[in-house]
Amino acid sequence: MASPKFPEPPLQVAATPLGDCDQAVAELRQGAPQWAAYSTKQRAAILRRCMTTLRAESAAWVASSCSAKGHGTGSTGEGEEWVNGIMTVMRDLRLYAQALDHGGQPPLPAVRKLDSGQNVVRVFPANVQDKVLLTGFSAEVWIEPGEQPSQGALYRQKTTGQSGQGAVSLVLGAGNQASIGPMDVLHKLVLEDEVCLLKMNPVNDYLGAHVLRALKPLVDANFLRVVYGGAEVGQHLCHHEGIDSIHITGSERTHDAIVWGGDNDEVARRKSAGERQNHKPISSELGAVSPIMVVPGVWSAAELQFQARQITSMVVQNASFNCNAGKVLILADGWAQKADFLDALRKCLSAEPPRRAYYPGAQQRYQCFLDEYPEAEVLGERSDEVVPWTLIQGLGATPAEYALKTEAFCGILAVVELAAADASEYVSAVVPFCNDTMWGTLSCNLIVHPKTEAMLGGAIDKAIGELRYGAIGVNCWSGMVYGLCNTTWGAFPGHPLEDIQSGRGTVHNTFLLDHPQKSVVRAPWIIKPTPAWFVDHKNLPALGKKLVDYEFKTSWLKIPGVAAAAFKG
Repeated sequence: MASPKFPEPPLQVAATPLGDCDQAVAELRQGAPQWAAYSTKQRAAILRRCMTTLRAESAAWVASSCSAKGHGTGSTGEGEEWVNGIMTVMRDLRLYAQALDHGGQPPLPAVRKLDSGQNVVRVFPANVQDKVLLTGFSAEVWIEPGEQPSQGALYRQKTTGQSGQGAVSLVLGAGNQASIGPMDVLHKLVLEDEVCLLKMNPVNDYLGAHVLRALKPLVDANFLRVVYGGAEVGQHLCHHEGIDSIHITGSERTHDAIVWGGDNDEVARRKSAGERQNHKPISSELGAVSPIMVVPGVWSAAELQFQARQITSMVVQNASFNCNAGKVLILADGWAQKADFLDALRKCLSAEPPRRAYYPGAQQRYQCFLDEYPEAEVLGERSDEVVPWTLIQGLGATPAEYALKTEAFCGILAVVELAAADASEYVSAVVPFCNDTMWGTLSCNLIVHPKTEAMLGGAIDKAIGELRYGAIGVNCWSGMVYGLCNTTWGAFPGHPLEDIQSGRGTVHNTFLLDHPQKSVVRAPWIIKPTPAWFVDHKNLPALGKKLVDYEFKTSWLKIPGVAAAAFKG
């Protein structure tokens, strides 16, 4: 079971000479003690200065992303870059700064305790403005069983005079979403007390100059450096004596190459023998085959259409080059509306314009799926630049099924049917199926009509509790867990280095919770106006700009403008 084997992409920015990499590490080592000694007030101030420089750089940043991904001016793709690339970083900066205003222990909106004793923290809505902007949404962070919902362990330690000398982290950036690298850096700085060397991924290394300008206050203070290059630079830095820890967003193949070294056979041998080649602490987010669980119910035609649009968006957003893209649709074989729903979904996917397959290896991965499933339903024209949206039906519900164990990372949605005559049988079957058969534990999506949920009693809450995923979206895409920032992002805990799957550790977590297990976002059954992650949103660039401006400085006076842009979608 594996995430994709990505080919080494060509560099768009010249590789940083190894001597310059060494110099960058040396400068960060000078900055690390200063960052460790910074008060929470100083940290909040420098993050707010970054908000100003990010705002100034945002238009140029988005323009570069659009050029690389083939998004036209005014397109939904451009809007995605404003929302996914800029707004989330701005929000992350704002929420971390607010947390630091409270000494690393911002007030928690609410805490509840399950019958099992497990603590669950509500992190959204955190205030009345949140309720107005995302009416009906809620988000929780579940705490590891047996742990308390404590916050800011780093800052509690600092109050005892244990500030330490700081450390240097190597952050290996992702190539798909512009916000991932910067947000990983912010997490390392704020929650782990580590200054960062960000190595850009060759797929989007063109963003490095924008990151340097957007986060210039951190660069000027020797808290951040950016370098470029492929495997040679990465290997040099992973083994550099000046690097204390590593964080990677990518594939488990790259993770294993760092930790164990060698080719596949050598990695397997070293895993079995416990012979690590790199002993630095390593955290990671490594993707998954993300399931979409659709609980059978009685839906109106409008409801069928809305959820078909939502699932289409889970697939199409960012050309499906998302680690949390919807990849396997799980239906009940006894659902009376199954055929109607698949027809609605097929029409929605077919109506979506093709997108540039900008991520290296997409055509090869797509062909592997076609070879495995020659009866796949191709809903568009294939070309050198396009992987068409494609439905694959008739999967077997077994761990050996290719589409259940292999992350496509391109525009494919597979469909599997579980033997279930009704909602109760489906929920009982789908949770162990996802936990034990699907590859990865990063994120999942659960679609359930509120009337069906009420009919099932506490079965849906029980299912959410039992799902072993780090991010769960209920009636919304799990991308909301990533974008809210109040929540945590990362695999369900427990993967050993020998079987890393979706990775270890979390990022984001702007409430600075010490022991997160997973995050859950719930949305209304029908969301109005059109959500920002819907790929048929008609006004997304304007909405994205309004959201960036709102996150830069929240104000009740800005909410009408955000609402007006949203309702034009």
